[in-house]
Amino acid sequence: MSVIDKGFFNDQMIQLLKFANMIAQFLKFIKDKNLLSKDETTLLTVSGGVDSVVMCELFHQAGLKFGVAHCNFKLRGEESDGDARFVEGLAKKYGVPLYQVEFETAQIAKDLKISTQMAARDLRYEWFEKIRAENKYDFIATAHHKDDQVETFFINLLRGTGISGLHGILPKNGNIIRPLLFVNRKEIVEFQQKYKLQFREDSSNAATKYLRNKIRHKLLPAMEDIDADYANIFEANIQRFAEAEQIYNQQILKSREALLILKDASVQIEIEKLKKLHPISTYLFELIREFGFSFTACEDIIESLDGDPGKQFYTETHRLLKDREFLIIRKIKTETPKIYFIDMGTEKISEPIQLLFKSFNREPDFKFSTDKKMASLDRSKLSFPLSIRKWKEGDYFYPLGSNFKKKLSDYFIDQKFSLFEKEDCWLLCSGEEVVWIIGHQMDNRFKITNQTFEVLQIEHIARF
Repeated sequence: MSVIDKGFFNDQMIQLLKFANMIAQFLKFIKDKNLLSKDETTLLTVSGGVDSVVMCELFHQAGLKFGVAHCNFKLRGEESDGDARFVEGLAKKYGVPLYQVEFETAQIAKDLKISTQMAARDLRYEWFEKIRAENKYDFIATAHHKDDQVETFFINLLRGTGISGLHGILPKNGNIIRPLLFVNRKEIVEFQQKYKLQFREDSSNAATKYLRNKIRHKLLPAMEDIDADYANIFEANIQRFAEAEQIYNQQILKSREALLILKDASVQIEIEKLKKLHPISTYLFELIREFGFSFTACEDIIESLDGDPGKQFYTETHRLLKDREFLIIRKIKTETPKIYFIDMGTEKISEPIQLLFKSFNREPDFKFSTDKKMASLDRSKLSFPLSIRKWKEGDYFYPLGSNFKKKLSDYFIDQKFSLFEKEDCWLLCSGEEVVWIIGHQMDNRFKITNQTFEVLQIEHIARF
């Protein structure tokens, strides 16, 4: 059985709706794109503008089940409050459930240090999903149409989003549907005028300080002068771009599987393998764009590939380290490293790492393990509680077999530790003295000798 109820969207009904051609197109679009069935419910996002008002009327005339959701972003004073009252009246007109919310958008945007447009978008979609889930709606519908599709295409083109931005607005993305993508703004206005539908005009739509409005009021009229059918031409092109993107993404997926290595809390890319890809900038961008890196940043990273290790590149959430053989990406940590204490008699800890403790009397034939994940210590030389902490500048230890102290920073250089490996390193300490660079090297002062009576054996259990 198709997602669309065949008995509802049958050819006979489409013929009966010839008198309202736009409704027939609306139903056909829903059927062709598998947007919803007769029995499924939809939460309509309604601003009060002509697009969302027409969407309500189409859902009503088609006999589809819906509710209305409206956000008051408190950005236009009385005008915003008037929009909210209008949408309330619209819900009463159709006899459907109404959901409304108010946001102090300007203050939220200031607190989060983002634009009001971005804050409004994030707030509304998060709230729409909350209402959908709480009230068991199947879908959320927005009133995007063909002109919005073209506007979004140019916005993405200007912002350099790559091929993924060229497919425009998808008719269905998860539980969000766009049932008006079959029609343009001119046709929406004609439908509104035919049925004498009341709507609210958002005064900010006339302002050209926003990129979308500049495209809407300056670029699209010029496009229409060139070809009045530009929206349909773009629709066809966008469909081809979307299909080309599918082929493109298949190759990117193969490259991701071949190059990305998940290790501990990091993602690694082998530099020599990356260099063999052409065009390398595009491949790298697609591999790491999910971490917030722009195409320009990728070009800078590529310039560093033959340079000295240690250079770092940052996004708001991640940083990338150019090491000797790998590019290493990890999430930025903001918390202050803690110190963890271990009392006498402890047998196991799980934080910050997993360690097992075992105390026993030393036998004459005892031989300690050479495994770096195991430390066999002279119990009498330790002062409890022991502690586990991150290393800091000035830390030193006496490498096993040596009577000379060595700075940990020098040890890390000798062992060719990457910056991230140094940051991941934990120290087991007795007082202020380093006992064990956990998983790497013991301190000579705490080793087992012929005079040792009691042994404390500690095993580091790696987490996978």
